[in-house]
Amino acid sequence: MKRKTLTSYDIAEYCDIAPRTAVQWISEGKIKAYRTPGNHFRVKMEDFILFLKEYNIPIPEELEPLDIKNKKKKILIVDDDKNMALTIERTLKLKGRYNLELALDGFDAGRKVVEFKPDLVILDIRMPGMDGYAVTKRIKSIPELSCMKIIAISAFFEQDGKEKILLLGADTCLDKPFDKEKLLGEIKKLLG
Repeated sequence: MKRKTLTSYDIAEYCDIAPRTAVQWISEGKIKAYRTPGNHFRVKMEDFILFLKEYNIPIPEELEPLDIKNKKKKILIVDDDKNMALTIERTLKLKGRYNLELALDGFDAGRKVVEFKPDLVILDIRMPGMDGYAVTKRIKSIPELSCMKIIAISAFFEQDGKEKILLLGADTCLDKPFDKEKLLGEIKKLLG
């Protein structure tokens, strides 16, 4: 069951701030709160979410109502370089518009494509085992997945690599390192 109230420590953790800052926000009236008989602050979940919206702070995914969460587009990030996958995830989390999943190899990507059913896959081409070409070919060979959008990324496309991945069904290709705004623009173009 989802918690109905939050402590100043909970708020500090969600906002990635010091607990003292959370107490200050409450004391200044920025976050509506009440005091317990033990003189501790408690914040109703709905008041905390109103605060986040008012100050344009991304709402943590676990606090979003289920109906809003289900309306978000789903993106699967596939890269064997964990740091790159986490960088892309952080970039997209800041926008707060997407449900995100990570896969660190082609085999995991295949499983998550079927379970998570993403609207878009951001797919590294060069991975050990099952590479991005094989993953794209597999996705596009399954009728119920064939409309899934794919952005192929790589630091080292083969000579005809971009042409090859586009022929297999990818929607676009980006070179690593890529411009974050360009990635966001491509995602917006593909997902509307």
